[in-house]
Parts: sequence; structure tokens; C-alpha cells
Amino acid sequence: MTATAGPKAEPVDLLSPEVVADPFGWYARLREEPLAGHGTLNLGTMMGGPDMWLATRYDDVLQVLTDPRFLTNPPPDSPMADIRDGIFKRMNFPEDLIPWMANKLNSADGEEHTRLRKLVSYLLTARRVNALRSRVEKITEDLIDRMVAQSADGSPVDLVEEFCFPLPVTVICELVGIDEEDRAAWHAWGNAMATMDAPNIPPALRKCIALSRELMARRRVEPKDDLVTALVQAQAEDPSRVSDDEIVGILFSLVTAGHQTTTYLIGNSVLFLLEHPEQLARLKADPSLWAQAVRELQRLGPLQFTQVRFPSEDVELGGVTIPRGAPVAPLLLAANTDPRKFAEPDKLIVDRLTVANEMHLSFGKGIHRCLGQHLAYQEAEVALHALFTRFPNLSLAVPRDELPWILRPAFTRTKTLPLNLA
Repeated sequence: MTATAGPKAEPVDLLSPEVVADPFGWYARLREEPLAGHGTLNLGTMMGGPDMWLATRYDDVLQVLTDPRFLTNPPPDSPMADIRDGIFKRMNFPEDLIPWMANKLNSADGEEHTRLRKLVSYLLTARRVNALRSRVEKITEDLIDRMVAQSADGSPVDLVEEFCFPLPVTVICELVGIDEEDRAAWHAWGNAMATMDAPNIPPALRKCIALSRELMARRRVEPKDDLVTALVQAQAEDPSRVSDDEIVGILFSLVTAGHQTTTYLIGNSVLFLLEHPEQLARLKADPSLWAQAVRELQRLGPLQFTQVRFPSEDVELGGVTIPRGAPVAPLLLAANTDPRKFAEPDKLIVDRLTVANEMHLSFGKGIHRCLGQHLAYQEAEVALHALFTRFPNLSLAVPRDELPWILRPAFTRTKTLPLNLA
């Protein structure tokens, strides 16, 4: 016997300062204290938008991510407005730019999603990513050498600005085909998005849209071994496969997702490991554990939740019947710290997960599983191993409680991470 969704309760605003500042505490509360009569679920909202069902327990979140009845867009005849568009409208975001804010690869459903994903999936296979490892190692070493030079006088280095950001953005730009002279604009876009700097997001976005169109035009005349060339060539062979706007959207999806999550993962991981010296000591003693460690570090963040889903028909979830078209938010961090799935879930244990069975849901599951997971793991593994090998005495240059945090919705990271290298 299941309850039917409908009883009104006070929803939790997932983007409120209180929740964003303490996601572990709030998500545990939502997970362990479901609303009476609502099975294992809770109710939430985003910036005063429509009420949503919150999936917080591991099994519930896994169902939302893998059940093909849960779509990334409401059914065509649903009265439910797109929640993502609503958020940007409440931010007074320019109407003409709102469509560009969607992750084109993840916001599509059905055949459209399959078509777009096939266009880029070859780029990020485990085999192709493994072939990039030497290049990732070279970029890593160059950045570390630059930090050594900057700190020659003993001054601290901001790891976020000098290492965590430039490593993944350089790798993904090279892979996609963003020319070096254009990367500063993508850096500005990434920073504006990372900090939710509302006034600077629109001009940065417009700049990168224009650069994307210019890049496509160049690759039509001067092809290279990169994704942009592959996309414009696919379009030339069959214009129905992908439009110009879709190519631009794919570039935004890959460049944004391809550097933001990894930037946050590397920075947060360094902080986690400095705060857990016994686990760091294990990694120094046995470097073969790094591949497992990055999976455990990803389990604990930085991604807190992913895009809202809409059932295409009435679906039973967590003991509740969710009506067709009703929004459901899968809270990844809540699932990743569910004690029903993970023993001592709030504790960092570097060899908890295996490469073959990572279990966490941070990269999603099912057809929308993150295309860049292999690249993110490789970059984090190379980066963290190199950092703690070159700088065995790495330490915070300021007290922990003085670190400035960016409490961006869905993500949490430090704005800066000043470190002593010696």
C-alpha cells in the first residue's frame, strides 16, 4: 500500500543559505526524517520555485537515475514549467540566454539524447582517455614547476587559481579544440559560473557563444584532430545530425562540465587529505591506492544534487506514488552518505571503493551518466599523486576557519586555497 503524493508540507529550499552552507547536515536530516505519510521522501523547492519531491536515500536516488520513466523534461502536455528556466528568470537572467544555460547533453531525452551523446561519446572513452595520460602528466608537472617558481621566496600559493582550475580547463580545451588564444574567455565564463556572479555571466556567455561560432568557421576551413572538427564534418556529411546551435551547446556542456567538477574535486580533495593525515599517510606509503582514493573523494563531493527528473507516468518511489510530470530532485550527496549503503558514511576511507565497483552516484547512473567520468578520475589521480609527491610537507597557509568558501548551489568549494609548498 503506497501513499499518494499530494499532502501539503513546508518544502525545504535547496538553494537557501542554510542548506548550501551545511549540505551534509541538511541532507542527513532530509534523508533520515521523511515527512509523515510520504514514505521515504521529503518536499523541497529551489528559490521559491515549484514544490519538488526529494529523493535522498540511496535506493530512491538510484531508481530516479536509472528508471527510464524518469525524464529530464516534463511531458509535453504537463502544466509544470521547466524548473531550470524558472530559476534563471527569478535571477533576472536575459531571456535569450536562458536556453544556453541548459546542459545540452543531459537535458535531452529519448532519441534526441541518444543522437547528441553518440556525437561525442567516442571522445571520452576509457581507451581514449588513457591515451591522454602522458599529456595530463605533462600539464600537471608544468603547473607544479610554475608554482615552485612562484613560491621561491617562501610565499604561499593559491592552489585553486594556479593548479585546480588551469589543469582541467587546459585538458578539456585541448580535447574539444578550443584554441589557446580563446581560453581566457572560457576561464572568465567558468569563474563567473563557479561563483554565480550574476552580472558577469551574461557577457561572458555571449562572448563564448561568439567564439564558438568563430571556431566552427575556422575548423570548416582548417580541420584539426579535435571534437569541433569532428562535429562540423559530421554536419557537412548530414546536416540533420547536428545543428550549429547544438554544436555550440555541446561545447558549453563539455567545457563547463569538463573543468568545473574536476576543479572542485582536486581542491576539496587536497583539503580532505590534509584534514585526514592518517589516510594521506596510507596513500604516500602505497601510491597504488590513488585510483581508489579519488573515487572515495568523489563520493563525498563536490556535487550535491543533479537535475530534476519528471516521471512520464505515475511511478512508485520510496513508498509514494509520484504523479506523472511531478518534479523529483535526486540528492546525490544524501545518497552517497546513506548509512544503509555505506558504513561510517561521513568518514574518508581511501580504499573503501574499488575501481570496478565505485558504488557512489556522483557521476549519475543510467543513460545520463557523466561522459567525462574517466577523464575526471584520471586528472584527479594524476594531480593529487603529483602534488603530494613533489610537496610531501604541503600544508594550509591560513587557519582552516579562515578559508573563503564559495557556497554555489549544487557545489561546494573553497574560493581560494592558500598552501605552503615546503
